[in-house]
Amino acid sequence: MHLRELSRALVELVLPADCAGCGDPVAPWCPRCLPRVRGRSRPDLPDGPDVLAVGRYTGPLRTALLRYKERGRRDLAAPLAALLAPPLDEILDELRNELRGELRPTPVRPPPAVTWLLPAPSRAAAARARGGDHVLRLCRVLAAGRPDLRVARPLRLAARARDSVGLDAVQRAENLAGSLRIRPRELPSPGAAAVLVDDVITTGATLRSCRAALTAAGVHADFALVLCDATSRSGPW
Repeated sequence: MHLRELSRALVELVLPADCAGCGDPVAPWCPRCLPRVRGRSRPDLPDGPDVLAVGRYTGPLRTALLRYKERGRRDLAAPLAALLAPPLDEILDELRNELRGELRPTPVRPPPAVTWLLPAPSRAAAARARGGDHVLRLCRVLAAGRPDLRVARPLRLAARARDSVGLDAVQRAENLAGSLRIRPRELPSPGAAAVLVDDVITTGATLRSCRAALTAAGVHADFALVLCDATSRSGPW
């Protein structure tokens, strides 16, 4: 192999220029995959936050998430965050309209100058195995260059929390009960606008528990943004 070809191969190894969904040499999404990752859904989550998902947990969106989350493709944080940005803006508009009083008889308070993105926590062992907290990384990419967004990490899981893969709704809720912790120093100020962020919603147990823990600490996170909807039921936004 010539030196130039070797250099190109090394660059592609470090920064792969391929489609996030299928691996074809078209970055960040090929023409076949891009239309299939654009399909909003609103999972029905009683007693939980209002949730807006980029799309269903299927096809190239699922593949891209697994490559990013489980196969070390941290470079996919940018294209995945780009998918999250439009639904996040919809949530922010909804939040601002609500606070302006457009959805209520009287305004609650002035629209927020800053909204906090709060990543749902990962188990510490899982985060280490993945080279860092993948949801936190998505939040930081989303907030980069936006003065109206900040990221805080007030939620954490105790070491005894189990991996939720394969658990049903009841088991997930039991797994989280007593395992979710608050970092007081990481909390936004009481009354601050906050949006929970997660990669996948399956039963909703994580988002319900996170919202309840934050509410008990004085922070109201009535909206959640997720990448993939793996629930059995969802409706239009």
